Amino acid sequence: MPRDLKLTTFQIGTPPRPGQGLRIGATRRPPRGVPKDRWAADGYFDVWLPALAPSTEILGQLRSYDFENPAHRKKFFDRYERELLGHADTRQTVEFVAQIAARMPIAIGCFCADESRCHRSRLKQILLAHAPKA
Repeated sequence: MPRDLKLTTFQIGTPPRPGQGLRIGATRRPPRGVPKDRWAADGYFDVWLPALAPSTEILGQLRSYDFENPAHRKKFFDRYERELLGHADTRQTVEFVAQIAARMPIAIGCFCADESRCHRSRLKQILLAHAPKA
């Protein structure tokens, strides 16, 4: 049986919530114009982990997706998941983050305002599916 993960999500730039734990920025690029030493202090995230973000290739194709259309959103999320789990380094990153979330609270963040249209919603599902067995 999978263990429960201490896992939440957040929008980058929002203040940390009590008990949120380690805030991981899962974006392809860091915040523009913000020095690294200000990321945590200014509420962006504690650590940046671009390995969990969609590739620049997938992000570049976003213009062709109509996110109002649920089928287009599903296509984007499915492609992101295949890409993430299709490479040993990113698959191991998923396993690593799931192991951390089994032991301590973490939060996965992105800049998107609407989580239902953001890769972090699928990433959360992927991490839950990779929870270590009890």
